[in-house]
Amino acid sequence: MRGLPTRAISDAVKSFADRHVLVTGAANGIGLAAAHAFLDAGATVWLADRDREALDAACACLPDGKPHHAIALDVTNEAGWTRAAALIDDQAGRLDVLVNNAGRGNFCAIADLSLDEWRAVRAVNVDSLFLGTRAMMPLLERSDHAAIVNIASIRGIISGPGSSAYSAAKGATRMFSKAAAIEFAAHGSRIRVNTINPGLIDTPLARAVFDDPAIKARRLVDIPLGRAGNVEEIAAAILFLAGDGARYITGTDVTIDGGQTAG
Repeated sequence: MRGLPTRAISDAVKSFADRHVLVTGAANGIGLAAAHAFLDAGATVWLADRDREALDAACACLPDGKPHHAIALDVTNEAGWTRAAALIDDQAGRLDVLVNNAGRGNFCAIADLSLDEWRAVRAVNVDSLFLGTRAMMPLLERSDHAAIVNIASIRGIISGPGSSAYSAAKGATRMFSKAAAIEFAAHGSRIRVNTINPGLIDTPLARAVFDDPAIKARRLVDIPLGRAGNVEEIAAAILFLAGDGARYITGTDVTIDGGQTAG
């Protein structure tokens, strides 16, 4: 049997020279790891986050000489997306990759969940996908390598007590991505759309788990590999789905959870 063309695969994943990438929720966690990975691969990265102070601090720690831009962006705000698209259009003229990573968690019983919080979780995790995809479509259409990678969660596949708002939102993330991929392909668009479903990853969003040894131990019992994942592992998958090595992949989702949903 022929061996895998490892050199070609490596080149496809790592080469983003002269490409423009927008990452939301880029001030920390998966978003910041993805920004670092794209910069290392040669891309110009537009880091977006609503927390301008945290975003500036993150950008100050990026490697010298790596081209990047910071954008203060509330992903639930339509006007904010319009301004971001205009800025990228003015300075770059196109967008090659959009990573919709910004998210909001909520874990409480339905009886204790307010309508305002339900809507807030949905706005950050779902409405933002629609707003961002629609705003960036004209820029992505100008690229020969256009890709959207949306970050969902295994909570959009399996759920549990206290996960109603988050699970509903992340399930919607997966289905919006599939619908967008089919729609774009059916209309001859070159934009590919895929989703990543992380499991337990060491990020600020999961801080409550990692700060409590008892909770962490209970969560690890459900993971066949016996450990949590790290942001670099998710970033590597983002780069793959965004790159030319995945040019025949659209409308699918990749689950990275140490085997938790395999059983």
